[in-house]
Amino acid sequence: MRTFGLEKLGIINTGKIHRNLSPTELIEIAVQKEEGKLSKTGALVVTTGKYTGRSPEDKFIVDTQGIHDSIAWGNVNRPIEKSKFNAIYGKLVSYFQNREIFIFDGIAGADPVCRKKFRIINELASQNLFIHQLLIRPSAEELANYHSPDFTIIAAPGFKCNPKIDGTHSEAAIIIDYEAKIGIICGSRYSGEIKKSVFCVMNYLMPSMDVLPMHCSANIDPVTGKTAVFFGLSGTGKTTLSTDPNRKLIGDDEHGWSNHGIFNFEGGCYAKCINLKEKYEPEIYRAIKFGSLVENVIMDPKTRELDFKDKTFTENTRVGYPINYITNAQIPGVGGIPSVVIFLTADAFGVLPPISRLNQDAAMYHFITGFTSKLAGTERGVTEPQPTFSTCFGEPFMPMEPSVYAKMFGEKIEKYNTKVYLINTGWSGGPYGIGKRMELKYTRAMVTAALNGELDSVEYKHDDIFNVDIPQFCPNVPCEIMNPADTWENKEAYIVYAKKLAKMFQENFEKKYPHMPENVVNAGPRA
Repeated sequence: MRTFGLEKLGIINTGKIHRNLSPTELIEIAVQKEEGKLSKTGALVVTTGKYTGRSPEDKFIVDTQGIHDSIAWGNVNRPIEKSKFNAIYGKLVSYFQNREIFIFDGIAGADPVCRKKFRIINELASQNLFIHQLLIRPSAEELANYHSPDFTIIAAPGFKCNPKIDGTHSEAAIIIDYEAKIGIICGSRYSGEIKKSVFCVMNYLMPSMDVLPMHCSANIDPVTGKTAVFFGLSGTGKTTLSTDPNRKLIGDDEHGWSNHGIFNFEGGCYAKCINLKEKYEPEIYRAIKFGSLVENVIMDPKTRELDFKDKTFTENTRVGYPINYITNAQIPGVGGIPSVVIFLTADAFGVLPPISRLNQDAAMYHFITGFTSKLAGTERGVTEPQPTFSTCFGEPFMPMEPSVYAKMFGEKIEKYNTKVYLINTGWSGGPYGIGKRMELKYTRAMVTAALNGELDSVEYKHDDIFNVDIPQFCPNVPCEIMNPADTWENKEAYIVYAKKLAKMFQENFEKKYPHMPENVVNAGPRA
């Protein structure tokens, strides 16, 4: 039996080993093993148990001498001793004895100059299908010359840690050893942990190559070739807003910005399914077909119809599919220097403007701050929107000091004169529970106007509390919703909520970034 070099990882005496099976083969095996069932459209539907989202408290980085000084240690990047990792790893490789194993050798990074090779080792065929569709799939020639990967990730949801012995937070553990170039995922069937582990690795490796890693989606105008990137945490609309029928999708979540353009880290998309409707998100809706992996969506056992409204398992229902399932995908996923950057936020206070223009200092401020509201289901325990600040719009995935990424971002938008806008996809007319969510058609119209330059010459009004400039006109958007105060019946309540949020901005910035330049500090909201 071919071992494909697994013995070098300590994985020996296994059951049958599969390498780079086709989606069809993986689906057949997953169905035979009862990992999931096929929907009416042919998608593989699985449930992930109690882990239906990322589990931040179960994530660790191995603290070794070689990487210690480059990691931003804290509640996000928790250290674990090398000895404890070795002990867990030893039990993990023993767990694989006599077990069937699935290997996918893939690529992260559509730019050949910046790409990295990842080997993903799975216990489950369904998870191997997921990462096969999410990473870039090597050609036959590339596979023939693949040899050793740059990084290996092992996912075994059936292996559970013992917190008292292993020093973990729970039975689940997501641990990255940057020096050993190995990541392990134990106890969780949520496939997003694999995808985000790849992202964390790329975010550590890219800055040394003068590439800014970004938690963003990106698209390109097929006529002009101009590209745009969309920053935002899960649930803010990155996938939805960048999947535009009039533009080509470069990618929906993870990109790099080099000195010659941007490029997708991935070869697939991982979209939310809650309340999915073909009318509003046709590309995503139609991508749910044979070859896609659907997580935690309720399915009628007889008709095999999916109920996208049902959140019995979680609001964080998901589908993973290869990017070529999107009819207007840009393949390979590369584009030029971004002409526009859009920060997406879901403001649960309902006080931020639906769109505002940021100068360079304000762009730096909001990039560093990364404000949004955590939406229900994206993390375990989050059941309603909670205001949060996430460094660089991706703090859980950024292992290095924030200043590393912030400095690179500031230098790039200055060098290339990139326009930056802040768009609120959250609430208007009042806070969560009173106001209502911004209509998608209006947000789409604002994005289109920003990308097409239609906001370059309109009148702007300065917002003194949030220190941003609000356009007073936008094509296909009612003028009465442009200024958030106008949408509130109780204007005094608006001022109270606006100043409350502005103060939260200030307190967060003072606490987390005490050494930022004065010009950046002064560009933020003013309570």
